[in-house]
Amino acid sequence: MLKGLGGLGDMAKMMKAAQEMQTKMASLTEEMHAMTVTGESGAGLVKATCSVKGELKSLDIDPSIFSADDKEVVEDLILAAIKDAQQKANEKAQTEMGKLTEGMGLPKDMKLPF
Repeated sequence: MLKGLGGLGDMAKMMKAAQEMQTKMASLTEEMHAMTVTGESGAGLVKATCSVKGELKSLDIDPSIFSADDKEVVEDLILAAIKDAQQKANEKAQTEMGKLTEGMGLPKDMKLPF
């Protein structure tokens, strides 16, 4: 089609590939808002659920830990569960992005803008 125009044919392929990647990234970004992970602390007494994008979606606290004397412990357990969920969300996001980049023939550990 672009025979005889030097490297323009390759440039057209690169532009098409870039557009495909942009479309796939937009789709994955949307999917990641729906994907969730759950972090926990205190052997499951506190559970935090986040989207893979790191947005806190829900918090589940076992009522057995509520005591005025244990206020600081409960706060620490809540923070630990949220941090655990956010860490898992980050790992899941990296896994999903790795699948996308690998599928495009790019290095699996390539960091894309997200």
